[in-house]
Amino acid sequence: MRAPQLFSTSIRPSSTAVRIGLSAFALASLAACSGTSTDSEAESTSTATTTATSTTQPTTTQAPLTTSVAGPTNTPLATTPVTAEVTPPATPAIMPNVVCMNLQDAQDTIQSAGVFFSRSADATGAGRRQLVDSNWIVVDQTPSAGSPFGEIEAVLSAVKIGEPTPC
Repeated sequence: MRAPQLFSTSIRPSSTAVRIGLSAFALASLAACSGTSTDSEAESTSTATTTATSTTQPTTTQAPLTTSVAGPTNTPLATTPVTAEVTPPATPAIMPNVVCMNLQDAQDTIQSAGVFFSRSADATGAGRRQLVDSNWIVVDQTPSAGSPFGEIEAVLSAVKIGEPTPC
């Protein structure tokens, strides 16, 4: 025997009504954004994609986004290209000598020289990761001390404390 159903959860608006409502909302929003201006103000008109839906076949019409600017005599003003602010390249930092330093101290010294990002590698070739930088000693560096370098260019080869080093 089947238990009677106590609640009905089947409330769904028709998809056509939803689409028409959304289209009307988009058109109303578009109409609210456009308007007329006086001769001394800039005039801007925008259009967006609108979707008309019928019960038989959906159609989509897309209009381009346009903007026009008129001067006091309703003649178009000359357009000027938009220029982005360009930061001049920073002068490269000079690589300090960090060989035989604790890896953490070496990274701090490189940051003091003006470069924030440096890389480290296992000097034994085993590919171990330097999880706790203070447990490693730098045995080689690229670029060499006194050379100009930038972000990510510094590579510090290190071995774990207690392993054989040339230091």
